Amino acid sequence: MYSGELEVQAKRKTIAILQDETNKILNLSRELAVMTEAIFEGNQSRIKESFDHMNEIEKEIVILRKQITREVIAIGSLMTYREDLLRTAYFIDEIAGFIGGISFRLANINPQVIKEKFEEDMKSMVDIIIDVIFKINEMSRTLTIKPENTIELAVEVQRIENEVDKKYRDMTIKALNYLQTPKDLILFKDTIEGIEGMVDKCQQASNSFTILALSI
Repeated sequence: MYSGELEVQAKRKTIAILQDETNKILNLSRELAVMTEAIFEGNQSRIKESFDHMNEIEKEIVILRKQITREVIAIGSLMTYREDLLRTAYFIDEIAGFIGGISFRLANINPQVIKEKFEEDMKSMVDIIIDVIFKINEMSRTLTIKPENTIELAVEVQRIENEVDKKYRDMTIKALNYLQTPKDLILFKDTIEGIEGMVDKCQQASNSFTILALSI
């Protein structure tokens, strides 16, 4: 089998795994939304169920990222865009880590404290998380369908990143004014910082997908 055919096969396989990985983080973000609703409802059993489910999804994402690494190592120098592919996979892995951190902190804040002043704000931020990760997931799909569409999607990710920056600043000021308990203030501030950091990481992943689309 000649090297060109090997590269085509490797491309199909690794991109399919990358698409699975991005789909997993989309599921992870949706589960975060479920957990957020459960927190505001005070449904402890549902919170635990969502938290456990999210942990399982995170483990699956790590497995997929390792699988991509093994595939790239196996094909070696025959894959000309291997660095771009690995970089993208690692960004997706880091996004999952951010979501895990957000869910942990959110679950440990007194829900009654933030329900009074921040319920709509927090639900809006979680919706934004789903939206931006949906765009990332779409970017992974376009790699095998219409790679040039990644540029349009990258513009959308940038718009969301700008929106989150503004919301993060507004919510930080609001938290300083309304949250009196140090524990709740620290956890809440860490939560929204985690969201802002996660969207920044999505921006990096978006850039990486754009480079990858141009490479293949």
